[in-house]
Amino acid sequence: MEISYGARLRQEVGDRPIPFIGVYDAFSASLAARHYDHLFLSGFGFAASYYGLPDIGFIAWSDITAYVGRLRSVMPHTHLLVDIDDGYCDTEVACHVVALLESLGASGVVLEDQQRPRRCGHYSGKRLMELPEFLEKLKRVLATRRELFVVARTDAHQPEEALKRVIAFAEAGADAVLVDAVPDLATLRALSLSVKAPLVCNQLPGGKSPAWSLTEMAEAGVSLVIYSTPCLFAAQEAITNTLITLRERDGRLSQGVTTGVALPECTALLNGNLAWRYEGLADDRIDLSGGIEQADGAPEFTLPGQARAA
Repeated sequence: MEISYGARLRQEVGDRPIPFIGVYDAFSASLAARHYDHLFLSGFGFAASYYGLPDIGFIAWSDITAYVGRLRSVMPHTHLLVDIDDGYCDTEVACHVVALLESLGASGVVLEDQQRPRRCGHYSGKRLMELPEFLEKLKRVLATRRELFVVARTDAHQPEEALKRVIAFAEAGADAVLVDAVPDLATLRALSLSVKAPLVCNQLPGGKSPAWSLTEMAEAGVSLVIYSTPCLFAAQEAITNTLITLRERDGRLSQGVTTGVALPECTALLNGNLAWRYEGLADDRIDLSGGIEQADGAPEFTLPGQARAA
């Protein structure tokens, strides 16, 4: 019997932190999967890309489940850790969403203890659920999942309260715990020494936690690292710069000279996703070129992981 995504992720957690790269749509995920095997479906990124709104509670659970289904259809071997905020309000909905996500092939979820209206963990003005109320939701979610990896997150900013909560999360059976917006490595070390569950750290440029290396976080006892927004922020910068240049050049396109990306390169990336549907099939009749003539030197499509292994 093939091992589930959640069980495989649970086996991979060890001494060296696993980086999860935050993506915001299927295209950013396609790019990220060529470099990393673990992706984080960021709520901040999804709110920005799908709604054009800040991460303050607009996301509908049905949009997230559809998103996961789209990604899993084109990347069957990549881990997908899904931000589900507070489980979309009540406990019954949280359990329903978790069951759906596991059936769609999610590897894990991150469930937080914020009270509505909720917001990005690095924003100010957050309010917390009472601990017993959140523990009831968490235990129901854990009872609902089969092998899905569940990260329980607290947004408590007082160290004593945060520690009390993650200890309770671990005792309830969470696979890993996360204190968002941790201010320093000393706090991470204290948490890792006190909690009997793998520790997760969230890194976000401009957020309330400093930028640390994987080595520093490993020494502090971190097992998983979430990079929430690198793809989203890179896209914002690149799109802005490209459009400024287009205006400066009187509307003349660069033809990929400055960016290294034009029609052939983009098509090759997308054909790599299409190739997953024919994985293991040796049939010369399958044409993945899409009718696009490849420019000299343009890359052929590769499956996620092939470029790293080369």
